[in-house]
Parts: sequence; C-alpha cells; structure tokens
Amino acid sequence: MTARIIAAKRSAVVPRGGAFAALTLDQLAAPVITAALTEMGITADQVDEVIVSNAIGGGGNPARLIALAAGLPESVAGLSIDRQCAGGLDALLLAKAMIESGAADIVVAGGVESYSRRPTRMKTFPDGRPDEPYDQPPFTPWPDRDPDMSEAADDLGKLYGITREAQDTWAISSHEKALAAPPHPKEIVSIKNQDKDPFARRMSGKLAQRAKVITGDITAANTAVAADGAAFCIVVSERISRELDFQGIAIWGGASKGDRPELPGIAPLAAIKAVQAQTGIKPQDINRAEIMEAFAVQAIACVQSADIDPSIVNVGGGALARGHPIGASGAINAVRLFHELKQTGGKGLAAIAAAGGIATAVFLGA
Repeated sequence: MTARIIAAKRSAVVPRGGAFAALTLDQLAAPVITAALTEMGITADQVDEVIVSNAIGGGGNPARLIALAAGLPESVAGLSIDRQCAGGLDALLLAKAMIESGAADIVVAGGVESYSRRPTRMKTFPDGRPDEPYDQPPFTPWPDRDPDMSEAADDLGKLYGITREAQDTWAISSHEKALAAPPHPKEIVSIKNQDKDPFARRMSGKLAQRAKVITGDITAANTAVAADGAAFCIVVSERISRELDFQGIAIWGGASKGDRPELPGIAPLAAIKAVQAQTGIKPQDINRAEIMEAFAVQAIACVQSADIDPSIVNVGGGALARGHPIGASGAINAVRLFHELKQTGGKGLAAIAAAGGIATAVFLGA
C-alpha cells in the first residue's frame, strides 16, 4: 500500500515583519488545512491525525492548537515535531508511515513558522546570574563543530570551490524564475489578502554585488530571508484515494540522514542517496526537483553532487526568492513539487538540510 498526497496547499511566504506579522501559528496554519480538506470534500471528522513541524515557536503542542482552530474534532490529538528546517518533509514521512502501517487513513501533514512572533529565548543559570537571551540553541555537544549557519555555508563554498559570483548568479536566477512562473492557481490560500509571495524582485549582478556581506562570500543577496508561512498536504491511503476517485501523487520513498555537523548544507546528499537506494530512482529519472535554498551555495553544492539537471530544479524559484519559514520550508517544497508534478507527470524530488548536519529527502511520483 502506497500513501498518496491528494491535496497540497500553502500560504504565501512573507518576510518577517510583513503582512503576517500579527498572526499566531494557528491563524497561519488553520486556513491552509481547511482549504485543502474542503477542496477534496473531506469532512473534519474523517481526519485521523495532524502532524505539524515547528522549529522556533514557543513549544507546547502547536499541532493540537492548530487542529482545534481548523475545526477538527477533539479526538484529533495533534503531533508536533521539530527537526528544524527538515521537519516539514519529516511530517510527510511520518504520515506515510502511519498510512502504510494501517494506523490511519487520512493524515494532514506539514509545517508552520512565524519568525515575526518567535518568542525570546533565555538561558538561566543556577548561580544567580541574570538570564541571557540567545538566538540559536546548540546542535552538537562540541562548540568547534557547531558553527553559525552563515559561517558553515561559507565553509561549504570554499570546500566546493563555489564562488560568490556563482552564488549570486543562482540567487538572481531564483528571483527570475519566481517572477516568470507565478504559483499554481490552487497552490496558495489567501490570508490577509496575500495570494502570492511578495519577496521576489528584479535582481542584477550589480545589485547582488552591493548586498550586505554576512560573512565571507555569504551575503544578503544569496541567503534566504527569515519569513512567516504555512504549508500542508493531505496524505491518504489507497482506499481513500479510490473512494474519492482521485489518484493524487504517490510518496514513493523518503529518508532522513545525518552527516557532518560542521557542514550541514551538504547533508541532503546523504538523504538523496539513501532514497535512491531505497526506491531505485536515479537522477536521470527525475522530472522536477525542489532543493532548499537557505543559501545559494547549499543548493549549488547539492545539485552538483547529486548529479541533478539544474534546469529541473526550483522551476518556479526557490526560498531565495520567497523566504525561509524554517519549520514550514520542507512542506512548502513538497507543496510546490506536488503542483509541478500534477502538470508534468513523472517523478520528483524534494530535499532540505537542517542545522546540526541532518537532512531529509522525499521522492514523489504521479
């Protein structure tokens, strides 16, 4: 039995402090879930579980909050997960496992993030020192192998010989593709009158050269901006797919893998190789790929190392042209891929890296 995605929707991706700045996680996520269920004629009482990726929220169980806000029955407990950027794809793989084990027939899976409403994190000390705010928690027990993400991206560029010019060129292309290929009509759920991603813009080499340097070759132009957004897929069993008379897109396989903590940007290569071995799908078999663009250098290194044709990657632009709502980004890639494959048919790959040297890759197929 193969789990299938029969509907996939997302909000617009809006940079931090923009139109979604006042919205809570449930206010961002619930309209997306409701729209996806309504499109397929699935009633709230048919849903078995909601799995939500969230990385920088206030904790608790946002999946439960979101399930109730979306009008789902109180019997839906909600499962919240945090694998940082990779969590949105991991939610899909958990839904696939539940469906194929027979534990569920209909699972809502995806992610939501609000950079605008992220809480302030504080370190406490037993010796009475004042609490100290922090931005990034540790992702390894070794400080020398737990770099700042921008520094790690710059190290990756040096290791693979990817110049700033190449990174800027990739970023410019991402914006160009986003402007040339707007989202599919059924992809985005309008929230606060936002029915398209507002960040994409006309970029040029000269503009990229003037961008603020973050570290080394990493700049504001070749790094995805912090953003708010939500994305969810309706994953069902073959029985439900037949009852609805809608084949959807199959989740053929997926894997989450760890790699070198100090080079998180290249971790998707290990996950992609694992899924290729699992499914027998080769790079030349892929018709579309959504590869995360937290940094341009990360996308370039992964595409080159996995031997993926760049012309099939992020054909509607990537996170560099949208923004990066961490816990939702993997699910956004899956939603984008779903709608691409609905048009083209064939097989698709979604892959994303996360802090700590981990990554998730998923193969979908029409």
